[in-house]
Amino acid sequence: MNAKIKRIGLILVILSSLFIPGLQVLMLVGINSSELIKIAIIILIIIFILLLILGLNLFYKNILSNKRKIRKWVKVIYGIFMTFYIVGCISFIVLLYGPSIKFKTWLITTAMNTMNHQYLCKWFYNDSEINDILSQNYVKESGESTDPTLIMNNIEEEYNEYEKELMKYKGIKSYNIVTFEVNGARAFMAAIYDPAKVKLEVTEKVGVMGEYVTKMAERNNAIMAINGGGFWDNGSSLGQYPTGITIKNKEIITNNEYSVAISTGGIVGLNENNVLVLLKNTTAEEAIEMGVRDAVSWGPFLIVNGVSSAISGNGGWGGGARSAIGQRIDGTILFLLVESNASRTSGAGMEDLVSIMERYGAYNASNLDGGTSSVLALPKEVAKRDFNATCHDYFTNYACAINDPIDSTGAHQTRYISDAWIVVE
Repeated sequence: MNAKIKRIGLILVILSSLFIPGLQVLMLVGINSSELIKIAIIILIIIFILLLILGLNLFYKNILSNKRKIRKWVKVIYGIFMTFYIVGCISFIVLLYGPSIKFKTWLITTAMNTMNHQYLCKWFYNDSEINDILSQNYVKESGESTDPTLIMNNIEEEYNEYEKELMKYKGIKSYNIVTFEVNGARAFMAAIYDPAKVKLEVTEKVGVMGEYVTKMAERNNAIMAINGGGFWDNGSSLGQYPTGITIKNKEIITNNEYSVAISTGGIVGLNENNVLVLLKNTTAEEAIEMGVRDAVSWGPFLIVNGVSSAISGNGGWGGGARSAIGQRIDGTILFLLVESNASRTSGAGMEDLVSIMERYGAYNASNLDGGTSSVLALPKEVAKRDFNATCHDYFTNYACAINDPIDSTGAHQTRYISDAWIVVE
């Protein structure tokens, strides 16, 4: 029984010593987090302190009193482990609360613009800190809706060096895609020369289950597809509820308030004249009366009537994989996609999207949903031949993504979403 008590005491002391640096981390997190997290952390701290007291009591009574020695190699290994552990704890605290706010800004702006993962920053920061960061990083839109009469199809104009590369196949092919890099990440800009070919597709099971972009492309024999607006799925990863207003072929599919883009952006659609319209404070019924044939709800708007939105900080959306849609004054539709990685430490911010859209002559442009949802798909044969794409046959045998979507687990795959912009022949 005495030997058993000794072992228990030793185990408790080791565990308690491991918890001491962790306790300091928890205490700092608790000071800065929400009230709910503070209560949970206080309970954990009390438990750890009780374990430490009990362990030390058993250790000193039953081990040190018998002058039992711990082997030297055990001490060395334990010392090395504790050194790395303490350094790790200190680094973690410096990252979260150190003098540089770069990580804090990235975490808050990235997490707060998701539907289901805002808790990732609320664990570490209180509402005041979160609001302070968001007040420094935002997109200031013009507040205007687009004027469709300003878009003139087939207008002749001079091209800059970027536009020349993108527009060189106009009148020859249906589209062209150019590739480049944004902050070390691959990016794709597609030009669809005939805007009448761009339509909206939605999942066949709205409210039940979303679909892969590639599957939506397959159903329509599409020659290209990109993800559309945002969606809400209550954390199920099914992507079944399109956010806000969704219109397909002049039919209202959804009209709800599930959107983080309510304060910015609005309706992103195409009208009967194949003009990209970005509408503020407009109901679904009003949009249809204005001639909108297809639309999603998202944002922020990047460029409206040739005027770019002002970006403060990183725009309030952090960095990561991004998708956007735009239209040139000659009517050409633009699909933009920028890749990222699982941690979203590479990719594009709102300021990058604005700059790229300006570079390629967008007169109107809006952000689309991003992250793992960001997919630019082509028929499989074209994707493999022209972009060396790694195609996953379990998505569909018809099409595949030319980008490399990565989900939060690090897996190279996309996810179910509720709608997509497709290009048909």
